[in-house]
Amino acid sequence: MSAHEWLATGLGISYIAPTGRGRKWTGAGFLGTVEGLALWPLLPESALAYAVVVLISIGAACWICGKAERSLGKHDDSRIVLDEIVGFWVAAAWLPRTWTAALLAFVLFRFFDSVKLPPYKWLERLPGGAGVVMDDVGAGIVANLLARLILTSVGGMT
Repeated sequence: MSAHEWLATGLGISYIAPTGRGRKWTGAGFLGTVEGLALWPLLPESALAYAVVVLISIGAACWICGKAERSLGKHDDSRIVLDEIVGFWVAAAWLPRTWTAALLAFVLFRFFDSVKLPPYKWLERLPGGAGVVMDDVGAGIVANLLARLILTSVGGMT
């Protein structure tokens, strides 16, 4: 396995999920999001540093996922989960570092990543790795905004 495939598959975590012909829902995206959640505490707490790390991660993910999909031979192959990892980081951006906020961001991100609403659904039409990653970034933005609204309404945002 090449380095870009190893990174795109979340260090191989997506291979745990069952695969099969024509299966759209393999569970790999869920596992990628779990990996994003597990790595989230390692991201900087400073707002500016977090933004820089996530923006660099999004750019790198576009490049890595583009190379991986070419070698795997399929656009947005279900084994590619790096997009879910960075998508979750967007969903959790600048939320309180609590389990409540993390779980809320996780659930909302998984929902919005699964239903693929416009306008971010259209981002998957972008060529190469950008099409793999940017729809997840869009789902992360929507999840983040809704998480903020929910947390603010229940007094969970400080």
